[in-house]
Amino acid sequence: MALPIANRRRSYEFYRTGLGFTTPGEPDRDGVPEPLRLTLGDRVRVMLIPKVGFGWVLSGRKQATAGRSECAVSLSLPTRADVDDLLARAEQAGAEIVRPAGEQDWGYDGAFADPDGHVWHVALAGEFMTSWP
Repeated sequence: MALPIANRRRSYEFYRTGLGFTTPGEPDRDGVPEPLRLTLGDRVRVMLIPKVGFGWVLSGRKQATAGRSECAVSLSLPTRADVDDLLARAEQAGAEIVRPAGEQDWGYDGAFADPDGHVWHVALAGEFMTSWP
């Protein structure tokens, strides 16, 4: 998965310092690993690509304008406390809470938007996906 970003330093600080996500790699001249990527699990990586370079990834297709969400990144966490904790860390790091954590018809979840407006859906593992219609 790849997400366009406006500012490498801001994204690095948000995800690594604010959320505690792993950002492997050697620092570039700006002190941020290049490429800037998040490790979310054994087989899940998210590339954070500056918007100017993201056009290359899209091969000429138009990028979404600011404030538009074309997808949501979904994370399944093992406990309600983990869902609450990640949303609290995200908010403290500067995220917009899109939906506070709480019980929904499909299970326990919440959502936040990162500094670039990408929506991250955070759910209790097993509830969201197993009860999807």
